[in-house]
Amino acid sequence: MNEPRPWGKRPARRRDGPRVFRVAEVNRAAKQHLEGKFRDFWVEGEISQIKRSRMGHVYFTLSDEREVAQLSIMLFASDAARLRFEPTDGARVRVRGNLTIYERQGRFQMIAKTVLAAGAGDLAAQFERIRKKLAAEGLLAEERKRPLPRLPRTVGVVTSAQSAALRDVVRVAHARCPVRLVVADCQVQGEGAPRSIVAALKAVQKLPELDVIVLGRGGGAQEDLWAFNHEAVCRAVAEARVPVVCGVGHETDVTLAELVADARASTPSNAAERAVPEADVLRAELDGWLRRLQSALSAEVGGRRLRLQRLLQRLGDPRRLFATQRQALGEHEVEIARLTRRRLEAERRGLSELEARLKARDPRVALRRDRQHLAALEQRLRRAGHARVATEQRRLATLEEHLRGLGRPAVARARAQLGELAGRLNALSPLRVLERGYAIAFGPDGAALREAAAVKPGDAIALRLHAGRVEAEVKATHEEDE
Repeated sequence: MNEPRPWGKRPARRRDGPRVFRVAEVNRAAKQHLEGKFRDFWVEGEISQIKRSRMGHVYFTLSDEREVAQLSIMLFASDAARLRFEPTDGARVRVRGNLTIYERQGRFQMIAKTVLAAGAGDLAAQFERIRKKLAAEGLLAEERKRPLPRLPRTVGVVTSAQSAALRDVVRVAHARCPVRLVVADCQVQGEGAPRSIVAALKAVQKLPELDVIVLGRGGGAQEDLWAFNHEAVCRAVAEARVPVVCGVGHETDVTLAELVADARASTPSNAAERAVPEADVLRAELDGWLRRLQSALSAEVGGRRLRLQRLLQRLGDPRRLFATQRQALGEHEVEIARLTRRRLEAERRGLSELEARLKARDPRVALRRDRQHLAALEQRLRRAGHARVATEQRRLATLEEHLRGLGRPAVARARAQLGELAGRLNALSPLRVLERGYAIAFGPDGAALREAAAVKPGDAIALRLHAGRVEAEVKATHEEDE
């Protein structure tokens, strides 16, 4: 009969019989086997017996819908805080995590990292739907992608300022070539991540000297990287005015932002390598160009030297050519002097004619004539103005007298009518009634009293007399027939 043994190293046999394992050894070996074989996988089922500890850890059982089978699940508080919904008994969920054995009790369980509502939030289906939409618009086409700049001076880095991805990008970029890195901090995980990434992409593009953008983040679960599959992020990458290198997660991770970007990198470090050239490679390239330039320059100089020698042979003795040119130059000087004298005499005659014509049209004479004409016009205008003013003043006086004659009877009639109306109003005034010894009573609410039933004993009332006011208190009320 074969002896049971844990997985791993074969135990040594004892001379006196089969080896007997301790319980802890069996549990530890089983744990190592499970954790090595069942890592980072998904399982789907129905929640039951859900509990929360005081530390915030969540414990529940996941049941199979087709067979009688259950799996114990534990979700640590830090992972439970990142859930996008509240798990409850009876809910159907998909759980991602690792299998393990709790050594102290030998209890088989799954340590969950992520819990999603089954049938909702199917990331693969959402990924494919968005991918097809972007592909239909041509945003995934290779022909629209731009080449990366050969020698960038300013590189924008869009990622979290506290992430390891940023440190990797800075380290790789500075090790390859001295370039300027401008960091646009953003949230790369969670509900607000897509909006934050789009804002950071727009902000970094305000730099006029920007040459290329590195967009990315480190590894994580599929839902942790989901912000880089968001349609708004993909469109912001496609609309960037400079080329974008996108590296998200690890080499096996694929996001839509990487497919839309001008260049896809396996990791943020690889994105920095693709965006920033290596200084040694540039130096080698420059040395090669320098050697080719020197070779081409040497060939050009040799060719031009040979041509110059041939031209010198055709030119002959330069002293003879110089003597001939000097003789021709002397003849040209004599001719130029003659033509200059002739031209100077003609210019002098023309100047004399212009001086005579200018004296005939001296502006001071014209100015004096215009001043006399202006004085005469001013005198005529002044006389015409005085006459017009006098005529208008007489006309205004006539109209004023006529208006006064028409207004006096109307004013008299209005005054008489006003006196008649004032007499009527005075006759109807309640103040005339008060002069005859009457009074007006006002209740507690300030309204005039018309009947005794409006008040009750103890109410405060006020009496308005012809001269003054009296405060009183109701002792009793009596209803009288009219």
